[in-house]
Amino acid sequence: MTAQELQNLKNKFDIIGNDPALNRALEIAVAVAPTDLTVLISGESGVGKENIPKIIHQNSLRRTGKYFAINCGAIPEGTIDSELFGHEKGSFTGANEMRRGYFEEADGGTLFLDEVGELPLPSQAKLLRVLQSGEFIRVGSSKVLKTDVRVVAATNVNLRYAVSRGKFREDLYYRLNAVSILMPALRERKDDIHLLFRKFASDFAARYNIAKISLTEDAVTLLKTYRWPGNIRQLKNVAETVSAIESVKSAPGSERREINAATLGKYLPKDDPNLLPAKADAADSAFSSSEREMIVRTIYQLRQDVDYLKSIISGGGQTMPAGAAIPETCIRREAPDDQHAGEVFKENPEPEEQTAVNVTRESPDNLSIEKTELELIKRALDKYKGNRKLAAEELGISERTLYRKLKSLE
Repeated sequence: MTAQELQNLKNKFDIIGNDPALNRALEIAVAVAPTDLTVLISGESGVGKENIPKIIHQNSLRRTGKYFAINCGAIPEGTIDSELFGHEKGSFTGANEMRRGYFEEADGGTLFLDEVGELPLPSQAKLLRVLQSGEFIRVGSSKVLKTDVRVVAATNVNLRYAVSRGKFREDLYYRLNAVSILMPALRERKDDIHLLFRKFASDFAARYNIAKISLTEDAVTLLKTYRWPGNIRQLKNVAETVSAIESVKSAPGSERREINAATLGKYLPKDDPNLLPAKADAADSAFSSSEREMIVRTIYQLRQDVDYLKSIISGGGQTMPAGAAIPETCIRREAPDDQHAGEVFKENPEPEEQTAVNVTRESPDNLSIEKTELELIKRALDKYKGNRKLAAEELGISERTLYRKLKSLE
């Protein structure tokens, strides 16, 4: 692809920049466009991934067919299958008539699936089938339909990491990733940042007939060194905001307003390290909402168990009632490999014979978790008349662990 052809392509799709990584992404898009290979576009949110499928479609043999762009992350999980594959009348509440899905509507054309990593697993299986065989079934139907669609997908998360966590099908990942295109982040295109700012500021000034904004050298330096977590989308917002506000301060009749780094800095959010964006090829270590909820519940349960043990240990002379429920997290089950390092209670190297837990606040030497543990074991054995198997089940430990702990009583 010649330099002139590349520039003509950028002009046609309103793409600004000369970064080598950007040029490479555009060249790959044009090269694979005449084929029907599935393309996976990776890159952070706001880098302009939506331009690539348009380029592919316009340079393909399907250019006369339909083109649809679907944001998979914006469609509720309960309706995603209906949107993609359609549904029959009466198949669910509100399905008052038959509806054709995007795969059916785009027959002979191109379908752009943005944020494909947000698809639920059941929908991923259906997507894999239609990619492999062109077959799909409407929701509420048993009739197999055929379609001929070129799929281009995009993601701002690491799908390989999602595969390792069981959140994305491995076979679907390899099916989508026939051709991989990586869009660079804006902070990696430092020489393009000022070009983009000038373009956005100029367009905004022309649209509203206001003075154009230009930058001093120190302002350009600030622009290039800023991290731009929101990428091109954030840069455009900043350029338009600066133009709208600072142009008012320009001299009457002036066509240009120059601002320095101090003025520009007022419009750049603070660089919070906690908001660092994840690269497309970096592991996504964020917890899902269900995982966070589980962690919160576990912490809450542990706190209750600790409070429960405290009430036993410092109960003012009161002992634990016979048959009382023992918090499950207080005594851990033995690991299959018989490694006991993770157990809550440690062995007492010099066990002392005890008859009951009757700890008072006046006896701080007796405030021992190990002694409380041994008292719980005694009570469990008393409850089941010395039956170690039943006592171990009551305590939530193995018979081997119970036997080992009983030896410390000897």
